[in-house]
Amino acid sequence: MEGLERERLGEDGLPTSLLFPKEVSAHGSHGSSIMSSIDPAVTPLVVFSTLVVVSGSFVIGCASGYSSPAESGIMEDLGLSTAAYSLFSSALTVGGLIAALVNGRVTDLIGRRRAMWLSQIFVAAGWLSIAYAKNAWWLDIGRLLTGLGIGVVPVYIAEITPRSVRGAFTAFSQFMICCGFSMIYFLGTIVSWRILALISGIPCVIQILGLFFVPESPRWLVLVHQEKEFEVTLQRLRGKDVNITEEAANIRDYTETFEQQSQSRILDLFQRRYAHPLMIAVGLMTLQQFGGANAFAYYTCSIFESAGFSSSFGARSIAIIQIPAIVLSVILTDKAGRRPLLMISSAGMSLSCFLLGLSFFIQDLNQWKAATPILAYVAVTMYFVAFSLGILGLPWVIMSEIFPVNIKGSAGSLATFAYWSCSWIVTYTFSFMFEWSAPRTFFIFACACGLTVLFTMKVVPETNGRALEELQASVAHFL
Repeated sequence: MEGLERERLGEDGLPTSLLFPKEVSAHGSHGSSIMSSIDPAVTPLVVFSTLVVVSGSFVIGCASGYSSPAESGIMEDLGLSTAAYSLFSSALTVGGLIAALVNGRVTDLIGRRRAMWLSQIFVAAGWLSIAYAKNAWWLDIGRLLTGLGIGVVPVYIAEITPRSVRGAFTAFSQFMICCGFSMIYFLGTIVSWRILALISGIPCVIQILGLFFVPESPRWLVLVHQEKEFEVTLQRLRGKDVNITEEAANIRDYTETFEQQSQSRILDLFQRRYAHPLMIAVGLMTLQQFGGANAFAYYTCSIFESAGFSSSFGARSIAIIQIPAIVLSVILTDKAGRRPLLMISSAGMSLSCFLLGLSFFIQDLNQWKAATPILAYVAVTMYFVAFSLGILGLPWVIMSEIFPVNIKGSAGSLATFAYWSCSWIVTYTFSFMFEWSAPRTFFIFACACGLTVLFTMKVVPETNGRALEELQASVAHFL
């Protein structure tokens, strides 16, 4: 009897039949239940809403790429030391840390759309502070504000799109980050750092205005018991001729079930049933940063100069090459699946870091002086291509998919806090590590990327093509 009772109940004593019909198996197979319904077509409103909110992603890309091309101009005009500029670069991550602590609660309290409004106001103020900076303090405050503006774009997109295109649409957010990053890298070789900051603030205005015309997330509306608005919004998102009865019932029942179990508090995240999704999200975010992601983004020009390669040519070529790589990632996200792309991307990054470390090792030996700059250029370019292919966006896609709606805000904040904590460690210490030993720095990054391959293989589930509710329950060991 005791064994039979364990089979009938979830880990917290919740009957599994309340979560999903019997046709859904523990391995994700499905019969005539929620998984049997055909996904509705993508409507113009879903497309428009996505285009509006990814303006915020474009701004994040601008912020991530800004410090590399602006480094020489800022240090020369304002007389900053290497340590002072490292503080400026890493201030973005400090802002991200603060945002991670409050964004989850804010998005659950005021909604996804208002949270994005608030974030873009901070970002716009930050870019203005940088553009008109008179000293290092103005720069640091501006950089901090741009970090505070990190929003909830992937979560919003995942909550409004049909599951058949959810991965591609969420990955489109990462595509826009890449576009912003590439634009800044390219324009940074042409215009001054002040003009570059003003250009970076333009998408903020676009999103602030566009958010007046996009709907709130239907899943959040259910969470705050706005039933009428929920049905109206879901109907608008799916199309007026689409029967939303089944989808609405599934979203409502799922949300109510989790609400009965717990409220969205940080302490609730440490229940046993949430251990697996937390491990996945925090693990991917941590490994992404210790693999050197933001170190490369913030200091590419310095790496090229140290290797004896043209920083302007290197920055421009990376800006061009990254775009097709991220396009390929968006296309493959819902075709090849998340796990294969993550493993291929991490393996490519590991190889690239090893080659880059090898090039600096050979340079230190004063051997093959003509070849080492070329090897460094090839390695850095390979890194950005591999990074764009998977590890750039997929951790955020997966994070937006695996957490139940009742803890999505708090859990997302915790994972994002881990991301920005590790990002600050890497970006602030990179200059000092690079001066200590360039080869060893990149060999460490190579090991971290290799560990990401193993982590993905052993821990990360495939989320492609699965309904959010079914996926979240299975990851939380409810089925």
